[in-house]
Amino acid sequence: MTAGRQARAVRLGPRSVAALVLVSAIGVMAFGWPLLADSASGLAHSQDAPWLFAALLPMLLAVVLATIADVGLDAKAIAMLGVLAAAGAALRPLGAGTAGVEPMFFLMVLAGRVLGPGFGFVLGSVAMFASALLTGGVGPWLPFQMLTMGWVSMGAGLLPGAVGDPPAGARPRAWGKLRGRRELALLAAYGAVSAVLYGLVMNLQGWPYLAGMASGVSFVPGDPLDENLARYVAYCLATSLGWDLPRALVTVVLTVTLGGPVLKALRRATRRAAFDAPVSFGEG
Repeated sequence: MTAGRQARAVRLGPRSVAALVLVSAIGVMAFGWPLLADSASGLAHSQDAPWLFAALLPMLLAVVLATIADVGLDAKAIAMLGVLAAAGAALRPLGAGTAGVEPMFFLMVLAGRVLGPGFGFVLGSVAMFASALLTGGVGPWLPFQMLTMGWVSMGAGLLPGAVGDPPAGARPRAWGKLRGRRELALLAAYGAVSAVLYGLVMNLQGWPYLAGMASGVSFVPGDPLDENLARYVAYCLATSLGWDLPRALVTVVLTVTLGGPVLKALRRATRRAAFDAPVSFGEG
């Protein structure tokens, strides 16, 4: 591995970026199309979710294959993905969604930070899928949860100051590295914002199809987009914010208290795995 560079299990190349953009664009359309659909369409996520799930799995595979084509991906990266996905899946039932207590968020943020946005997106999606199998939470919402958690972890990998140790003779500040309390503060702030945004985005998955709500917060098919968005904001304030804010608080507390040791462990494992080290075969 090149000295002074932090290895990333899944780095972004041109093909990887194209695959992630495609997956994210399809995800945005899947979340937002009910706001634009005709009132007589009669479609619901309970009907289209299986199709989205069927499309999402090969798209995740496409991200991995695109990364292999760009920079290479070996068994060590796959093993790291499996271990972290299993850890994230095991953390989720600890809170069981009670009042928004979901400890897996902080691990997804830290892993995305250390291992990069490409790895983060695949990890977040796979971890959410594994946790659904573990908790019996499989339903029309699952592909949307996978996409949203993938975005959360990917965003952590795109935060500034994630470069590795500077080369010999280079000044750390000039090299752009962000470590210590400043990095934890950045990750805690991002974790809080992403935890709230996760809830706001996931509300779009079910809100248009909820019946029996007050007219001020319910979706009205065929109404102008700005009026429905105003009702959506009112709906989020009245219902989900009580879960979103505790989720953000738990993420901040875990990041501040456990973030330092977890980041060191992840970076140590990444360095020892030497994902970027070229493989050569000598004569036997």
